[in-house]
Amino acid sequence: MTRKQQDAAAANLLPNSLERACQCARIAAENKGRDVLVLDMRKITPITDFLVIATGASRRQMHAIAEDTDAEMRKLGDLRRGIEGYEASRWIVQDYGDVIIHIFDPAAREFYSLEELWADAPRVAWERA
Repeated sequence: MTRKQQDAAAANLLPNSLERACQCARIAAENKGRDVLVLDMRKITPITDFLVIATGASRRQMHAIAEDTDAEMRKLGDLRRGIEGYEASRWIVQDYGDVIIHIFDPAAREFYSLEELWADAPRVAWERA
């Protein structure tokens, strides 16, 4: 079986991308992340299905959110394709292919303002999903 076939087979066993994105948002909120958003990117870009955005008040909190979301995604059978910013901890990005998680400190969240950049992306009511 090729790597592409293995990835496709594994994807069929995973909860769908919406469920995984909502679970990541819940984990961020449980770790006291603020202003947690899930943006539905499916009709806007082919790059990803959902962006999860959260703000952490400290480096420790941002790391807890990143580590707990990664642990949950692994339990669900999803593997992180990449992580950036973990050491500097101003903006941590975790890439799971169809779900991308952004964890900002307050200044970086305001500066990059991804929710304004992607203003035409529908917001998902993750608390009810």
